[in-house]
Amino acid sequence: MSAPESAPVSEASAPPDAAAGGNRRALAVVIAIVFIDLLGFGVVIPILPFYVRSFGVSDVFIGFLAASYSIMQFLFAPILGRLSDQRGRRPVIMLSLVGSVLAWTVFGLAGEMDVLFGTTLAVATLFASRMLAGAMGGNIATAQAYIADITPPQRRAGALGLIGASFSLGFIFGPAIGGLMASEPVVAAARDVFPAAIPATRFSLPSFTAAALSLISLVFAFVFLREPDRQRAPAGSSTTTLVTQFRDALSDDNLRGLVVSFFIVSVAFSGIQVMFIPFAADIYGYGETETALFLTYIGLLGTLNQGVVVGQLARRYSEAKLAVVGATGLMLSLAFLPFSPEIGQLLPPVGGPAWFTQELLALMLVGALLSFGNGMLNVSLSTLVSTSASAEKQGNAFGVTQGAGSLGRTIGPPAMAALYVLTYWSPFVVGAVLIVPVIYVLASVARRPRTTSQ
Repeated sequence: MSAPESAPVSEASAPPDAAAGGNRRALAVVIAIVFIDLLGFGVVIPILPFYVRSFGVSDVFIGFLAASYSIMQFLFAPILGRLSDQRGRRPVIMLSLVGSVLAWTVFGLAGEMDVLFGTTLAVATLFASRMLAGAMGGNIATAQAYIADITPPQRRAGALGLIGASFSLGFIFGPAIGGLMASEPVVAAARDVFPAAIPATRFSLPSFTAAALSLISLVFAFVFLREPDRQRAPAGSSTTTLVTQFRDALSDDNLRGLVVSFFIVSVAFSGIQVMFIPFAADIYGYGETETALFLTYIGLLGTLNQGVVVGQLARRYSEAKLAVVGATGLMLSLAFLPFSPEIGQLLPPVGGPAWFTQELLALMLVGALLSFGNGMLNVSLSTLVSTSASAEKQGNAFGVTQGAGSLGRTIGPPAMAALYVLTYWSPFVVGAVLIVPVIYVLASVARRPRTTSQ
């Protein structure tokens, strides 16, 4: 049997209110670390496709670059999750942040590799940096396990929802910062300040900014993040392989359906992630500015849903029921999205400025349903994973499910892109159909007697 980790004397002897206050502070610290790190990821989003194109290679490399990140995350997330169970949450989070600093720094140097050694090595540098970032991308699973350690089961959905809110906030503010860092005035100012050895371009500055944000997050973790009190996994489990971890999860009646659900949802949702901007351009005639504004709207809704709404609903309803509601909302929004112009024609005329059309209103309503469904499903699934795994295997469980999601994000994007080329509505409709068995699995979970691992 595993033994509980010894609590510090000050906390072991502290009254319940003091312990609760310490956990609230720990929750705030880990959420801040995740937010700063994700903010850095968001910074690079606007420049990544153009960075690839600057080397004169095919756009297909953009897809390969995304797949390289996801496949490495698939391979390493379970490993980092298991290490966090054995060695501690804090060291794994810090290791991941060190990897992020290195990855973004190398990413920003790819342009110099092109000048010095040619395009092949430059593109290889891009891939190496994204693969390192993917391998170190298990910090989200470890952060989820950390939250599971310090929050009681009945409050866990609300706490895990803050991770989703951090994602949304990072994708709201990160791209804006990235666009600013890539602007000509900022690049010109940086060239005047930086020494000649440090490249200052519209691609390197956002990359270095992301590295700096990850470094800030690392320092913040070093200074303020404490190791939570929890049970550690037995030392002998260090020989567990990736295949064994997935086999064990799939043989566990409580986890099997959840792991498969994570995979299917990731494949289905990739239709939105990969093909929404082409859809908005082809069907609505939107350019970069219009699509960026709409994505900001979705991000704001995501922050509200995952940071507030989920936590409130979780106090009244079980996480399994919320997961069913979220999956149903996601399925309907995926099915409605490609037909939002036609749905708009059925709505009554809208007033206001000329650009605010019935078609746009329909898209905003479908987008609101999408944000609600996706947020509700993601948080509820994460909570179900936590309450289905034993206390000493929280990191392993989150690592396996994140790995399943990464595998889905590796397979889904090229498949959904190919479907879009055939028929623009097909990736969204196929994604909706894929969610149907997930609803069935979650409904089965909701019918079980409610139990927790704590």
